Amino acid sequence: MIKKSSILAFSLTTALLGGFLGNTALADDFDAVKAKLETAMSASVRTEADRDRDRNRKPVETLEFFGLRDDMTVIELLPGGAWYTKLLAPVLAENGQLYVAYGTGTTKKVLKDAAGFEKLKFLAEDAELGRPEGARFYAASNTGLGVKNIDMILTFRNYHNFDEESRASINASAYKALKSGGIYAVVDHTRRHMQKLDNENGRRVDPVQAIKEIEAAGFEFVDYSNLHYRADDELRYEVGRKTVTGNTDRWTLKFRKS
Repeated sequence: MIKKSSILAFSLTTALLGGFLGNTALADDFDAVKAKLETAMSASVRTEADRDRDRNRKPVETLEFFGLRDDMTVIELLPGGAWYTKLLAPVLAENGQLYVAYGTGTTKKVLKDAAGFEKLKFLAEDAELGRPEGARFYAASNTGLGVKNIDMILTFRNYHNFDEESRASINASAYKALKSGGIYAVVDHTRRHMQKLDNENGRRVDPVQAIKEIEAAGFEFVDYSNLHYRADDELRYEVGRKTVTGNTDRWTLKFRKS
């Protein structure tokens, strides 16, 4: 895991003059989000399997760390089975807007007839995602999102799926879509720093490598969280193995567009 000593330090003057008031304001802003999240978490659209993951994924704490507000315009990249989409869309339905982008076919099916998701919009439907023959990782092309001035872009446990060139393309597309000051929020399974790729760690990512790649797209690294730190994950085994599945150590990184 990343140590606190590696995080960007803020000046003492800033902390004293602005820190307390700023943190109070953020907490106040999140009260409305928390209430809406808790309602969404109990909604009938969520399955028992969805609810079983709440304790592990900690959506309320995670979204509070990233600074989600209910009036934001947000993109979720690679929403998969719509686990986070089912929470984000209701929070943003009244005052904000949620888009989902890349590999959204399953999300469309899951939420096709679900009430309350009428405002959900789909982006980059012509993006090409696939694993070339003989390749270990997926490739992504035509990743442009087609929107600008986005407040926040999030992606959960997807970064590891792509080759280096495709990660760079996705990061660049996120940077282009965000407004100045917009947040890029990324969570993924931890690979030990500098560990070479092997048969057990292909679905893990070195967080230092991720930081360097995302900074290379122009982002400022803002902060990290230990919310998903798991001391008993030895970082030795593939994340789907029974000994670690559902309990993998994950890094939680927050970036800002300058």
